[in-house]
Amino acid sequence: MDELTIKEESIDSSGALSVVYAASDELIRRYGGQGDDHFTINDLRSPNGFFLVARIEGHLVGGVGVRAISDPSQHVGEVKRLWVRPDLHRGGIAKSLMNEIEIHAKQKGYARLFLETGPAQPEAIAFYGATGWLSVSEFPADAFSHAIASRYVKDL
Repeated sequence: MDELTIKEESIDSSGALSVVYAASDELIRRYGGQGDDHFTINDLRSPNGFFLVARIEGHLVGGVGVRAISDPSQHVGEVKRLWVRPDLHRGGIAKSLMNEIEIHAKQKGYARLFLETGPAQPEAIAFYGATGWLSVSEFPADAFSHAIASRYVKDL
């Protein structure tokens, strides 16, 4: 594979928006409905959130973001919209993105990250379990989580 670059981009950039929309489109395709009404692009805006974009030879191949959740003094974030171009699945891009999101989140003061995925994403459930994310039954009490979700946490 050619060189993978992962960089933080404004959520308003075409690359970041493309990834968020592609990820959202995939979720709607898998779960139906109109999308997630508990998440907006504004959640990924600085200073309370951020987004990483992955490229190979300048071409968009994936991305992932973090938004703040819960009481800000707890320094807790939620990983949102991990997406990799389908023809590049199983090539290590998701793992690289998740490694980078942890590094960036820690540098930005986050102490703990949560994420959720659902039953229509069995590959995501397997991926998170295999990459050091611990399964938990609940999100922080004041943070929304979907009823059917599989939830994970990682201390940074």
